[in-house]
Amino acid sequence: MNYLITGGAGFLGAALSNRLNRQGHHVRVLDDLSTGDPSALDPDIHFTRGDINDRPKLWTLLQDIDCVYHLAARVSVPESILFPRDYTHVNVGGTATLMEAIRDAGTKRIVLASSGAIYGDQKEALLSENLLPHPRSPYAVSKLSAEWLVRTIGELAGVETICLRVFNAYGPGQRIPAAHPPVIPNFIRQSMQNGTLIYHGDGNQTRDYVYVDDVVNALVSAGTVQEIDAPVINIGSGTETSVRELAKLVIDITGGDPEEVFNPRAGSGVSCMRADISLAKEKLDYVPLVPLDMGLRLTMEKDPQFKNGS
Repeated sequence: MNYLITGGAGFLGAALSNRLNRQGHHVRVLDDLSTGDPSALDPDIHFTRGDINDRPKLWTLLQDIDCVYHLAARVSVPESILFPRDYTHVNVGGTATLMEAIRDAGTKRIVLASSGAIYGDQKEALLSENLLPHPRSPYAVSKLSAEWLVRTIGELAGVETICLRVFNAYGPGQRIPAAHPPVIPNFIRQSMQNGTLIYHGDGNQTRDYVYVDDVVNALVSAGTVQEIDAPVINIGSGTETSVRELAKLVIDITGGDPEEVFNPRAGSGVSCMRADISLAKEKLDYVPLVPLDMGLRLTMEKDPQFKNGS
């Protein structure tokens, strides 16, 4: 099959691009390299540097494409609070531009990487797809908007659509920017260097951490499954882990002795997140294979940025 992956040089995108390429498919990648790294891609993957809002470039790349994976997005919750207009431009405007191009090019299927963040705080402990979304950040709003654009334009244009609400993905290849770093690679680095683990809030807030290979398994299945009849599907581990529990695991695995600091004024925004993955099991034959302790060890072993304790 022929695939176009937007954001295909990023953390999840590169893992997906390489998996499909090694399975013998033809893969084209579009990425603006704001966070992506083309060196993470297999050399025979067709890479194009470009913006998701560049419609003529999208039109060219979409020729003869069977399925689009739309992973291009800005993804930091704290950053979205500072720059909501930028997040709307990329995550919402870029999705609309892509859907216009898909409609006109005649592409038959799109898989959107959405986010569990759209749920926000809920009364239910287990987050299922039939809950009313309660987004708590511009990032979450932008991903929910992207879902509706994909579903609505897709239905009008006869395009098969599936939106995967990915929870807290982690694993080798996840970058650690200086501002607003993802919690798992940041905790690993800080612990290895005997640095500082900062808890935003009381540290009891929970998240559903899912290893990158499990997410890629779901994405691959979503691109080929027949008779799609589920517009949105959760992708997570199905378990929740508090930030305190995560820190203990990281410290035990790294053998570090970091300082632990609480920042009670910086609330987490959302207190609990655990994905109900029963629909993913039913529709995609999805079963998460990598528990958190194993995933943390694999991240340390496989990610070059953690070699030699760096």
